[in-house]
Amino acid sequence: MSATPADIAGPIARPRRGVLTRLKGWPTSVKVGAFIVGILALAAIFAPLIAPYGPNQIDITSLLSSPSSQHLFGTDDTGRDVFSRTLYGLRLDLVLCLLVTFVPLPFAILVGALAGYFGGWLDTIVSRFADIMISFPFIVLVIAIVAIVGPGVEGFLIGVPLAAWALYARLARSEMLIVREQPYMMATTALGYSKTRAILKHGLPNVARPCLVYSTIDLIGNLILLAGLSYLGFGVQPPTAELGSIIAGGQGYLLTAWWIATLPGLVLVVFGVGVGLIGEGISDRGLERGGR
Repeated sequence: MSATPADIAGPIARPRRGVLTRLKGWPTSVKVGAFIVGILALAAIFAPLIAPYGPNQIDITSLLSSPSSQHLFGTDDTGRDVFSRTLYGLRLDLVLCLLVTFVPLPFAILVGALAGYFGGWLDTIVSRFADIMISFPFIVLVIAIVAIVGPGVEGFLIGVPLAAWALYARLARSEMLIVREQPYMMATTALGYSKTRAILKHGLPNVARPCLVYSTIDLIGNLILLAGLSYLGFGVQPPTAELGSIIAGGQGYLLTAWWIATLPGLVLVVFGVGVGLIGEGISDRGLERGGR
């Protein structure tokens, strides 16, 4: 057989797609959500550079000052700048919530995927452990752990991952039950691929997408839970800047100094909306690819 020009020239190299080119294919909700989350995350990360005052810096000459050019979010009853405390509080909340949301995520996805792929005794053990953890009321479990270890972030860091992994594992298991019956997974057996390669390279990427979508909802829930625990006095303790404790401190001044609780609360809401938009866009992207 004579060689064709294509054979002589060799394989045609595919052009590499840049980051901006990849972003163009994502839904608008992802772009808007990423912009919102990116702005707030950068503001939180660079809080020491952006915040005009320290989080616990007191100015007795500016007690309960309304929002102004000097104090964008006003001041609280001790003269602390609410805008500075909001930035530092958001940074602390993001770090804690990212830890409790995404640290157990890879472990839970792997365990759930293995249980769904192999079935049998492994599936039984994982499912029963997950059922036990899910059967406990989530907030009650966290508060019980806080009661044991004491108020602070320790109970939150222990309690949330202890319960959250079970939800991810159940979701990954149910997805793997569907994925393992797909033609491309059956083809891995016909081609002689190892089970490790079939699971890690072909199964997990498809199982992980729904879990990542749910993790965005879970991140919002954990953020609200942390703020709620601090609001009730079980979470981050004063004078540490944290959104829930800031809102709790302004509760008694809602009619006279509304900005103390309202503005940090709005920051919390806006961040939640941004994360929700990202999750919705990832879900829509998955449905578009699945329909092709």
